[in-house]
Amino acid sequence: MKDLFESSKKELFFILGPCVLESRDMALHVAQNLAGMARSLGVNIVFKSSFDKANRSSIKGFRGPGMEQGLEWLQEVKSLTGLPLITDIHTPHQADEAARIADVIQIPALLCRQTDLILAAAATGRIVNIKKGQFMAPWDMAEVVDKAASLSHRIWITERGTTFGYNNLVVDFKSIPIMSGLGVPVILDATHSVQLPGGHKVCSGGQREFVPALARAGVAAGAHGVFMEVHPRPDKALCDGPNSWPLDETFPLLKNLVKIQDALHA
Repeated sequence: MKDLFESSKKELFFILGPCVLESRDMALHVAQNLAGMARSLGVNIVFKSSFDKANRSSIKGFRGPGMEQGLEWLQEVKSLTGLPLITDIHTPHQADEAARIADVIQIPALLCRQTDLILAAAATGRIVNIKKGQFMAPWDMAEVVDKAASLSHRIWITERGTTFGYNNLVVDFKSIPIMSGLGVPVILDATHSVQLPGGHKVCSGGQREFVPALARAGVAAGAHGVFMEVHPRPDKALCDGPNSWPLDETFPLLKNLVKIQDALHA
C-alpha cells in the first residue's frame, strides 16, 4: 500500500466527508459511497468528519457526538471501507487519542497559530493538515510550517479563503504556488472557501454553487489535493450545510477534476 504522504506529493487526492459526525449510519453511508468513487477513479480519498465542532460562534451550534463515540464511529468507517481518515482536534490532549485511529490530524484554521496544539499533533507522527487561518497571508504560513517541522515533516497546508470584509471570504489563487514553495503539499478547500462566516447570525451561510469553479481553479493552479465537505442532504445538514456539496453530485465533479489534473501533465 502506497504511503499516503508520499503519494500526496505526486498525485491528486481528495479530502471528503460530512462536516461533523451526525450519526454512525450517515457516516458509513457517505464513506461507502466515497470508497466506491476512489476505486472507480483510482485516486486517494481521505474520509473527513469531526467528532466535535468546538469552534462555533453560537452555543446553539451542533457539535457532534464527542471524542469517545466519534472515534468509535470513525474506526468503524475505516475498518469497513478501507479509507484513510482525517479529523480535527482543538486541544493538545486530544492529539494522541485521535492519532490512534486517524491517519491525518487536522488543525482548524482559527487555531493555526496555537503552538502547543501544532506540536502535539506533529509529535504523533501522523500527517498534520494545518488549515491556513482566514486572517493569515500565505507567506506567513512559513513560520507555522517551521513550527510543525521541528517535530515532523509530514505536513499539509490547506487554503480555505481569506477574510474579505464582514461575513465573506475570497480565495487568492497565488497562495497555492506560494505555499507550495514551502515544500509541502497544498490543498484547496473548495467548500469552506464559499462559506459566509456568521452569515446566518447563529451559524454560517454559504454559496455552494461556486464550489465547482473554485475546485477546478485550485487544481489548475497546482493544488495537490481538494477538500470538500459532502453530505447526502446538504440542506438538512446539522453543520455547514449551505457550503456543503451534495454527495450524489460528487462523482462527476471528481471525474472533472481528475481530467484537469491529467491535462496539466499531458
